[in-house]
Amino acid sequence: MFNRKTFRFGRNAIALGALAAVVPFAALAQSKEPVKVGLVSSKSGVFAQQGEEVMRAVKFAIDEANAQGGVDGRKVEYAEADDEGTPDAGRRVAEKLARDGNNLLIGAIPSSISLAIAQNLDRWDAAYFVVASKSDKLTGDTCRPRSFRTNHSDAMDIAMINEWAKDLKEKTFAVLAADYVWGRDSGESFKKAVEATGKTVPLSLYVPLGTKDFSPYIAQLKAANVDAVWVAETGRDAIAFVKQAEEFGLIPKTKLIGHALIQNFMINATGKALDGTPGNTAYTATIDNPRNKAFVTAWKSKFNRLPTDNEGQAYNGMQVMFEGVKKSGSVKPAEVSKALRGAQIDSIYGQVTMRAADNQLLLPNYVARAKPVDGAIVPVIEHTFPPSLVPAPSPLCKMS
Repeated sequence: MFNRKTFRFGRNAIALGALAAVVPFAALAQSKEPVKVGLVSSKSGVFAQQGEEVMRAVKFAIDEANAQGGVDGRKVEYAEADDEGTPDAGRRVAEKLARDGNNLLIGAIPSSISLAIAQNLDRWDAAYFVVASKSDKLTGDTCRPRSFRTNHSDAMDIAMINEWAKDLKEKTFAVLAADYVWGRDSGESFKKAVEATGKTVPLSLYVPLGTKDFSPYIAQLKAANVDAVWVAETGRDAIAFVKQAEEFGLIPKTKLIGHALIQNFMINATGKALDGTPGNTAYTATIDNPRNKAFVTAWKSKFNRLPTDNEGQAYNGMQVMFEGVKKSGSVKPAEVSKALRGAQIDSIYGQVTMRAADNQLLLPNYVARAKPVDGAIVPVIEHTFPPSLVPAPSPLCKMS
């Protein structure tokens, strides 16, 4: 379950003329405590595909940092573990990683696992960097001083949806969403937003998680004869819906609009079915700033493809972690955490702030459209919403 790796300079990669410059760094790195990362994500279970992407990006960031001389003159090491996609397994393996000294934790996909990790950080003497989990509870009533979210929250997405809905050209909509908190929040928020503009939502369908046969729902959507369908489905369910929507002729006649629908792994799993589909995106390689361009270039050089949204978010989380080490001059979780509260960070999203009130990274948000780029269909940004749109911190978050 556990796998430990350490990245070092490869001698063959260092030109002879540069050896004199490297030796002082090597001596310095040996004198400083290493950065020890606990990588906990899904190698198995329902989130395994997203977990694989997150783990790949974390390792890439570590490899890159060590090739550039480490972080604050410190070698970066990591140990990894499979959370199996469940809160119990996630908490168990995260605790072992932390107690073994790998106490800068990162990587879980679902909010349930991130919540299980975050509430134990003081006891484990650890810090945790959330890169994919979106529940508002993480920066709300269960916020923790050592837990940092470096991706968008549900509340940030919904604030963006409220603005985006004003510009939609269609007049009638249906909602198809997963029947749990995130899906209902998304569907109900969308309905409220478009109805406020005088448009109508005559049909809302909430589908149980794990549904494999969407044909009854597709029949209702076709009968409703709406201009577009707001889709807030997740993982394998979303893939099954899109494939069946194409098979039964719902699309392309009826337009889909997606909340987390045009994620790379969903696009890749559904052929060309999502080509031309608009939706929000958490990260895309087309974000236009020098830091992101450098990341994308390095990623393409290694993998011969663009980074996915999950890979971009995970890489960003590692950069935030490294900034905490640099700013604190320490690898101790308490000191890294203190240095990050309120910090300004040069990120692949541009200049951003880690809000001190709830440890939420204040990010721009994006509407994109799935389009062919470099031979693959990927989300391409069409509209950027500034960090000023991010809702105020929850009064339920108490950092003391």
